[in-house]
Amino acid sequence: MSNLAYKLDETYTYADYLSWDDDTRYEIIDGIVYAMSAPTVRHQGISGELYGAFWEFLRGKPCRVFAAPFDVRLFPEEDESDTTVVQPDILVVCDPLKLANGKACKGAPDLVVEILSDSTRILDLKVKAEKYREAGVKEYWIVNSDTLELMVNLLEDGRYASTVYRDRVPCNVLTGLIIDLNTIKERLSS
Repeated sequence: MSNLAYKLDETYTYADYLSWDDDTRYEIIDGIVYAMSAPTVRHQGISGELYGAFWEFLRGKPCRVFAAPFDVRLFPEEDESDTTVVQPDILVVCDPLKLANGKACKGAPDLVVEILSDSTRILDLKVKAEKYREAGVKEYWIVNSDTLELMVNLLEDGRYASTVYRDRVPCNVLTGLIIDLNTIKERLSS
């Protein structure tokens, strides 16, 4: 943390975040800094498989897919005083205006994927889920990296309705896309 000496009793902003010049990845949620550890090989394998499926499906379509590290400013302020910036494992953005600054997604992506790890499990299941809901993320996927079960959270009337999938996962915001978890399991085990 070369120029970052964050304190637990301070609130940090996106402007602060931009000034940090070390190689550690961070997220800020409600002004609180969270350092992120490097993902495991399995985590990266799952991320790569899912990203590839999204990328292939979206080729030639207006929506775009991004993989971490990519900043998402869920509640952007023009003066960069917003206090929440996250780096989801995968995100899909269908509104090009949210990407217009060329640096980050400004506002809620249409779909977010988080792959659980021991160090991020509670953050992804509780804290980030609440922020994604508040920001209006239409579809929030949570992948259990151990079992490859996938929980799809669909935003309905301001709340997430959840369904757990173990084989074929339909994507609601990208009509026609179905992710085959069995294929991913086979590729990861070979």
